[in-house]
Amino acid sequence: MKQITRVNHLGIRVHSLDISRAFYEQLGFEFLVGPVGPEPVAIMEHASGVNINFILNAAAPTDTNVLMDEPVKKAGYTHVALEVNDMDGVVAQLNALNIEITEGPIVFPTGSSVFIRDPDRNVIEFHQPKN
Repeated sequence: MKQITRVNHLGIRVHSLDISRAFYEQLGFEFLVGPVGPEPVAIMEHASGVNINFILNAAAPTDTNVLMDEPVKKAGYTHVALEVNDMDGVVAQLNALNIEITEGPIVFPTGSSVFIRDPDRNVIEFHQPKN
């Protein structure tokens, strides 16, 4: 479809708005509004234009991510990749914030990546494209 111009937002089901908001604020996201709507949803946005909708009806988080950590792999979205322009700076900031890097840095043909988990065990990749 030629009409698609960009990704509008990412929806993440979370257990606690307060916990998720605090975590994503450390990554530079700003709280916009919420909870709103029937499900309900809260919205945060990064200065880069990345918009996250938190769907606020998840059960308490567990130690595993059903899509990533279980032996039988199920279909579904596994992670979001946020493009960065300074991987060393990202790693330093994550370390300063005591946010565990769960994988990486890994060098791919397309660039390098590190992976973290949010409080609900959702996977976030920071990816710096190859020059």
